[in-house]
Amino acid sequence: MQRKLILLALVAIFSLTANAQTVSYLTTEQFKAKVFDYTTEKEWKYKGDKPCIIDFYTTWCGPCKRLAPIMEELAKQYAGKVYFYKVDVEQEREIAQAFQITSFPRVLYIPVKEKPMMQIGLQPKETIEEIIDDNLLIK
Repeated sequence: MQRKLILLALVAIFSLTANAQTVSYLTTEQFKAKVFDYTTEKEWKYKGDKPCIIDFYTTWCGPCKRLAPIMEELAKQYAGKVYFYKVDVEQEREIAQAFQITSFPRVLYIPVKEKPMMQIGLQPKETIEEIIDDNLLIK
C-alpha cells in the first residue's frame, strides 16, 4: 500500500513538472531559427507557432535580476500558450546590435501574426500579464 502511494505521488509530481515551462536561453543562431532571421529577412516575420516573449538582459543588471523570477513564474502560468526566452546581450552582441539594445532589461513581446512590441525597464508582473493578455492574442 505504501509503495502504491509513493508511486502515485511520484507520477503526480512528474506530470506537474512535465507540463511546466521554463524560460529558455537563446543563442544568436537559435534566435534566427526560432524567432526571426534578421540577416536574411527585410520584413518582420515571426517563425514561431505561439506568441513569445524575449527578455534581453545582462548578468550585472539589478532590474534584470529582479525580472528573472517574474518571467519564470509567467512561463509556468502561460505554459503551452506563450514561449519565454532570454538573451544575454553580452554573449549575443549581434542580436543586441541588430535590435539596438543599449538599456536593460528590455522585453520584446511577439504575437504570432502581428508586429512585435518592445518594453524598456522593469515592469511588475501584473503589467506584464496585461500586456500578454491584451497584445499577444492568446485568448
